[in-house]
Amino acid sequence: MLAAALGAALTFGAPAALAGTAPVSPSAPAAKAVAPAAAPTSQSATWVAGTRAYLVITAPGDTSAVRSAVASNGGTVFQSYDAIGVIVAHSASGTFASTMRGVSGVQQVGATRTSDVPADAYNPALPANPAQSTTPAGEPVRADMTQIKADQAWAVTTGSASVKVGILDTGVDDQHQDLAPNFNAADSASCAYGKPDTRTGAWRDVGTHGTHVAGTVAAAKNGKGVIGVAPGVKISSVRIAEPGSSLFFAENTVCGFMWAGDHGFKVTNNSYYTDPWQFNCPDNADQAAIIEGVKRAQEYAEGKGSLQVAAAGNSNIDLANKKTDTESPNDSTPVTRTITNACLDIPTELPGVVTVSAMGTTAKASYSNYGLNVIDVTAPGGDATGIYSTQPGGKYGTMSGTSMASPHVTGVAALIASANPGITPAQIRDKLATQANDVACPSDSRCTGTTARNGFFGEGQVDALKAVGGSTPPAGKYFENQADFTIADNATVESPITVSGVTGNAPATLKVGVDVKHTYIGDLKVDLIAPDGTVYTVHNRAGGSADNIAQTYTVNASSEVANGTWKLRVNDNAGGDTGKIDAWNLTF
Repeated sequence: MLAAALGAALTFGAPAALAGTAPVSPSAPAAKAVAPAAAPTSQSATWVAGTRAYLVITAPGDTSAVRSAVASNGGTVFQSYDAIGVIVAHSASGTFASTMRGVSGVQQVGATRTSDVPADAYNPALPANPAQSTTPAGEPVRADMTQIKADQAWAVTTGSASVKVGILDTGVDDQHQDLAPNFNAADSASCAYGKPDTRTGAWRDVGTHGTHVAGTVAAAKNGKGVIGVAPGVKISSVRIAEPGSSLFFAENTVCGFMWAGDHGFKVTNNSYYTDPWQFNCPDNADQAAIIEGVKRAQEYAEGKGSLQVAAAGNSNIDLANKKTDTESPNDSTPVTRTITNACLDIPTELPGVVTVSAMGTTAKASYSNYGLNVIDVTAPGGDATGIYSTQPGGKYGTMSGTSMASPHVTGVAALIASANPGITPAQIRDKLATQANDVACPSDSRCTGTTARNGFFGEGQVDALKAVGGSTPPAGKYFENQADFTIADNATVESPITVSGVTGNAPATLKVGVDVKHTYIGDLKVDLIAPDGTVYTVHNRAGGSADNIAQTYTVNASSEVANGTWKLRVNDNAGGDTGKIDAWNLTF
């Protein structure tokens, strides 16, 4: 689910668990390479080669007896979550797990890694605080936002500042111009290695993925860059990825969920799977303990009022019909193993978690996992063009993946919470389902179920406007030209649409859908030409080196007679980059 340098990404064939990638090719999320582990910044006397991490599971409450047993059996207690009976233990003893499984009061013990705990765990280095660039004014509403009607939902609510959203990810650049207005540092931390680190900046991004996700959830509506689904809510970063590898181990996820519950997060976004196992199988003692520990932490967070939203993953597999796992363990050497549906992708397959698949514009994204009664809802994740959002250092970029779909749903859930103070996680979950728009199965035998609920789209695509109690205005007459018109260097091209059968003038909210494929869109000026020749500029050399314009613009054309020939005019003002008008449309 993470970007190309991250370790736990849910990407195609990637050895890491992130559910998204960056940057991406037009066709699919790129596989994420796992970077070598960072060299220790300081060699703690506590750390020795061969140190491994374990979850020791006991009864919730007083864990002192089991903690003492850890110490007397060759281990150390790194962190203890007494409220759920989960202890994070470290040991270099090869017999630690088997010995502890025989201790009175111990229910389960599981190694969380097949690699050593980094020495950095004992004296973590702070992530970099990148220098910030600035962007010119202007934040056009993107196609992914109009696809889920977020732009219409903002007329009802942009979100409440009292609603806290947790970004459990690679970290967030809190200094970014589009995130700083909504960033909540007081409730941010690092949970890398499984214990909270509240030092200033510990929550910052060790990649790019978390910052991108954060922008989709809640980039500010401030006239700069992009707008998030819920631009009025507060976001906190809980970094659960480790530096160097960018892996998300079970103890990190446990820490993140416990933090979410204790700090009042109404929703958390989880665009990753818990490393090193893509699927955790209950017939394996280590993986069974991982399932139990993360499950308890998720239940704790939900009990405190927090809903977890998670990406389904990018392996294009049927989660309701699991057969093999070829990507685990991703912290050492993956092996091919036979699995069953009892083996879980966590946290996304845990009870209570909202599982999100990814769509392109109208179809399942090519990479997205699916599965009847596994997928809850769907949202835009980017396919051919990707999702444009924030990146560290004041920058912006495009990524694709279920990692990008999940924060759309998280943002809608935050809007629901904003419009319904006191709503419970179960009620938000229900509202997400009932307000989603049904998406029927295509002619694809892999998609099973009904139009109302199926394996590709679950209950359907989230609808931010309906979710906050708004009503969709009646659709007007729609006209489209799908013919390609080549855009040459330093040249002008026009694509016509003939409108007929519309009474009177065009509306003050004429919708102009533009799909232009062109590298370096800062070269382009795009105008709508009315039948009488009046020019309405919708794009004027903005966007710099970004590729492609996939945008719906609103034009006040109320002074124009509707019927007649309208044109989309594209003027290329520089050499070196060419493209085409792929399609455009008008909605009256």
